[in-house]
Amino acid sequence: MTSDRNETIVLGAGLAGLTAAYALTRAGRGVQVLEGARQVGGLARTVTHADFRFDLGGHRFFTHDAAIEALVRELLGPELLTVPRSSRIRLRGRWIEYPLKARSALAGLGLGTSAGILAGYARARFAQRLRPKPLVSLQDWAVAHFGRPLFELYFRDYSEKVWGIGCNEISAQWMAERVQGLSLGAAVRRALWKQGRELPTLIDRFLYPRLGIGRIAERLREEIERTSTVLTDTRIERVHHDGRRILGVGARRTAGEIERTGLEFLSTIPLTRLVQALHPHAPAEVRAVAAQMRFRDLLIVTVMLNRARATEQTWIYFPEKDVPFGRLHEPTNWSTAMAPPGYTLLVTERFCFRGDTTWNASDAELIDATMASLARLGFARRAELHDARVVRVPAAYPLFDVGFEQRSRVLHEYLARFQNLQLAGRGGLFRYYNMDHVMASGLEAAQSILRRGADIDTVAPLAMEGAS
Repeated sequence: MTSDRNETIVLGAGLAGLTAAYALTRAGRGVQVLEGARQVGGLARTVTHADFRFDLGGHRFFTHDAAIEALVRELLGPELLTVPRSSRIRLRGRWIEYPLKARSALAGLGLGTSAGILAGYARARFAQRLRPKPLVSLQDWAVAHFGRPLFELYFRDYSEKVWGIGCNEISAQWMAERVQGLSLGAAVRRALWKQGRELPTLIDRFLYPRLGIGRIAERLREEIERTSTVLTDTRIERVHHDGRRILGVGARRTAGEIERTGLEFLSTIPLTRLVQALHPHAPAEVRAVAAQMRFRDLLIVTVMLNRARATEQTWIYFPEKDVPFGRLHEPTNWSTAMAPPGYTLLVTERFCFRGDTTWNASDAELIDATMASLARLGFARRAELHDARVVRVPAAYPLFDVGFEQRSRVLHEYLARFQNLQLAGRGGLFRYYNMDHVMASGLEAAQSILRRGADIDTVAPLAMEGAS
C-alpha cells in the first residue's frame, strides 16, 4: 500500500529524524518515519534487559540552544534529572580527574611529567605563532594546542583506539569541532581559576532522563504517533528519483517489501547508504566517492553486577592499549532507576570495524574478556557477575579521516539536485554533532520543508525557533 502523496517521508528514526517529524506533525503535516532497527533513537537509545536499562555509551544532554532545551523539558518534564559530572582518565595505571584539576593532575602524573607537559605546550604555542603551519591532521592540531608530550601521553593512543587509524590520518577538523575551542591553556585556567567561558567539553553537570537517554526518542515517537506513523524494522533499500525529485522509497520489512511515496523526503540514514540506494544509480564517480567514506562501528558489552555500586564516576576513559574498551560508565551513577535495588551495571564501549576480530568475537568471549579486565582494574569480581548483554552497533560514527571534507562536499553537491530532499543528523550529513546539534539539524530540515509548503503561516513556533 502506498502512502498519501501529501506526506513527508522521513528515513531514519534517530533523534534528527524524530525531531523533524515531531515539528512537522506539530505544523499539521502527515509524516511517515521509516526505521531499519526495531527500536527508535539510533545511537541515543536505551536498551532494556530484564530489570536493567543501559544506553549505548554514556550520552549526556547539555545545550546552549534554548529552543532545544525547552523541547526536551517539554517532552520529559519531571523525568529529567540534573546529574553532577565526575569523570576520570586512566593514564599509566594512575587516575586523573577530567575536567582537569591541578591537584589530581600533579598527583596522577607527577611533578616531572606535569612540568614537561606545560613546557611542551609553551614550545608548541610559540612555534605556531612564530611559524604557523596548516593543521591538517589530528596530530597537527593536538600538538599545536596541547604540546607533543600530552599528545603522546593521551591523545595519540585514545584517538587511535577510537578511530582505528593513525592520528596523522584523522582530520584536524573533527578534533577542532569535538573539543570546541579547548586548549591546554583553557583547561588549566579553568582548573586553577575557573576563568573563561563554559566549554561543552568541560561542563560539570548535565540533564538526564530518569529511565535513560532513550526516553527522548520514545517521547518524540509517542507525540508523532498521535497523528502520523513510525514504522520500525523497515530497512530502506531503494530511493527512486527522476533526476530532479525523489519519487518514493522501497523498503524491506519482515513481512515483505513495501513502497512509499511522498511529496517531501528527509534522510537521516548514513549519507553513503543514501547514495548507494538511489535508483537509477548515481554517477559512477559519485558512487566511487561514497565508497571511500567509512563509518566506525561500536560494540557494547554491559555486565550486570550483584552489588550496589562499582565506581563513583559518570565516565572513565581508557587510552591504554592493555584495556580492550575505550570508555566505561555506570548508569546507576546517572539514575538509580537503571538497575534494581542492590544491583548495578557497567557499560563498556569497544570501537571496531565490522568484520574485524572484535566484531566477530562471540558474546561469551567478549563478556569473559570484559570481566577479566574489570577484575584487573579493581571494579568487579567474576563472582559478582549477575548477567551480561552484548550489543553491536553498525555505522555508529562517521570516520573523519583526512580528506573527508572534500568527499562529503561531492556527495552533498550531487544530492542538492533533488528539490524535495533534505538531509539531517550526524550520519545523514556526515558531520560531528552532539545530541543537541542532531536535534537542531532535524528542526532546521523541518523548517526548510515547511517553507516550501503552500502556507508558511502553518510553521509551528517550535520549528521556527529551533533552527540553529
